[in-house]
Amino acid sequence: MHEAPETQEAGLRFAGEPAVALANGGAIPLLGLGVWQVPPGETERVVATALADGYRHVDTASAYGNEEGVGLGIRASGVPRESVFVTTKLRPTRRNPERELAASLERLGLDYVDLYLIHWPAPGSDSLWPAFERLHAQGLARAIGVSNYDTAHLARLVSRSETPPMVNQIQFHPYLWSPETLEDHRRLGVVLEAYSPLARGRGLDHPVIGEVARRHGRTPAQVLLRWAVQRGIPAIPKSTRPERIAENHRVFDFSLSPEDLAALDGLASGRRRRWPFG
Repeated sequence: MHEAPETQEAGLRFAGEPAVALANGGAIPLLGLGVWQVPPGETERVVATALADGYRHVDTASAYGNEEGVGLGIRASGVPRESVFVTTKLRPTRRNPERELAASLERLGLDYVDLYLIHWPAPGSDSLWPAFERLHAQGLARAIGVSNYDTAHLARLVSRSETPPMVNQIQFHPYLWSPETLEDHRRLGVVLEAYSPLARGRGLDHPVIGEVARRHGRTPAQVLLRWAVQRGIPAIPKSTRPERIAENHRVFDFSLSPEDLAALDGLASGRRRRWPFG
């Protein structure tokens, strides 16, 4: 079995930001900026704003149509390339990962990405994995992984891989989580990364979240993000508003108590979309 990644804030850093270990010896920052549905014309501003605020992790995908803006934002920020963890993703219906990553790198204006993911499971998507392993060996993708894989499908891919996936990015927040899912990822040595960690804005007015936020003098969004990062789960909230981008980054100077965590854990509905493949 592959070594489990770090699961708590234990002093590990990426460019000064709290991070967790990846199975390849690298690290992924615990907080990042997601740019899903950010219009291409706004992406440069949003990314540059986040990097100026201290973010060092940006998540995009070829399907988002805004990779070029991500690259422009990184260059506009003045932050050195090696200090920004960049993720992009492959549409699994595109059957040539080498060609697709080359196109993504051209749009980003980068020589490599820090993490390359299969965006979702599709018929035959596991057959793309040897190409991902080659991209990793060539240094074009410093880390490789998948997104939207359920635990059983992830376990099969891990068992069949020479270089197993290092990350599985799934929707994960107090309304949609289970301790078994988190433990399964850790047992497999795969970092669970949370997209839509704010539940897409729905439920921020829940009284349980509001009460925890009031006790800490924080916003509901900060409480939900703290719930993830305190467990060592990288989270990639999305916002285009400078004040929200800044607010979302301020989650490393307070801690939730065991009672707070238990109250938030109790919000889980257990409902998760199942992909028809895998």
